[in-house]
Amino acid sequence: MKQRQIGKHGPWVDEVGFGAMSIANAFGPADPDVSRKTLDFVFAQERPFIDTALIYGPFISETLIGEQLKKHPSVRQKLTLATKGGINANPRAINNSAAFMRECLEGSLKRLVVDHIDLYYVHRRDHAVSIEDLMGTMAAFVKEGKIVGIVLSEIAPSPLERASKVHHVAAVQNEYSLWSRQPELGIIQACKRLGTTLVAFSPVERGALTDTSVDPTKMDASEWRKNMPRFQADNWPHNAVYIKKFKAYAKAKGWTAEALANAWVLAQGEHIIPIPGTRTAQHHAENYDHAVDMKKRE
Repeated sequence: MKQRQIGKHGPWVDEVGFGAMSIANAFGPADPDVSRKTLDFVFAQERPFIDTALIYGPFISETLIGEQLKKHPSVRQKLTLATKGGINANPRAINNSAAFMRECLEGSLKRLVVDHIDLYYVHRRDHAVSIEDLMGTMAAFVKEGKIVGIVLSEIAPSPLERASKVHHVAAVQNEYSLWSRQPELGIIQACKRLGTTLVAFSPVERGALTDTSVDPTKMDASEWRKNMPRFQADNWPHNAVYIKKFKAYAKAKGWTAEALANAWVLAQGEHIIPIPGTRTAQHHAENYDHAVDMKKRE
């Protein structure tokens, strides 16, 4: 697989990463053994990039990744590992204070069984803390060797510009797909100008832009997709009409829907890396391999 660099001086990673929220029961119960097999599949990639967070579970995703890394320590040499802090798990609350960010970081290091995090995200911005003070906290973690790159999640161009004056921001994470185009209003351009990577989560829109059928009426009661307007009864039938056309177009070209969705995101800029998530190795293979195959056939 081709690789892309994260930030100005960061690691080179496979251009399709792995979002590890699904293995923490985000889309219904996940079998831990299946999740371990999925992680082992990701570990076997050339330069894998795994994106997780302490609130995934909470703590389930990080713990599973840590357990597998402990079993396969040599993988750490090629793996780019990202996690997130800044949100209290229970009760859920955003907190970017220096003390809490350090508490989050230390907990993640322990669960992941590593001595440093390659990319550490501020999961959500706490407006009670200035972006300059927040970056000062993150820069201190870099100086201590506990993190390598700083990432800001779902941030606007203006605070990104301000943050970059304190320390280079290796990446910004934002939802981006054919179905969610908000980053085109400015953050994609700001990232390119600043040498910052855009990590695009939900590039296949939580399964909607794949060959696998999505039926909101059959989703597990615990699934958070059921609370998203796009998947609710009043809206889904209208969206499904356009999704059907998208899938038909992909099929006519000889591609899978997920291949087309991921490749479209990749084509929007060399500084963009999609991180589709799934619970199974089979589905990750479809995201990972088919996107490469489609690009070869272009």
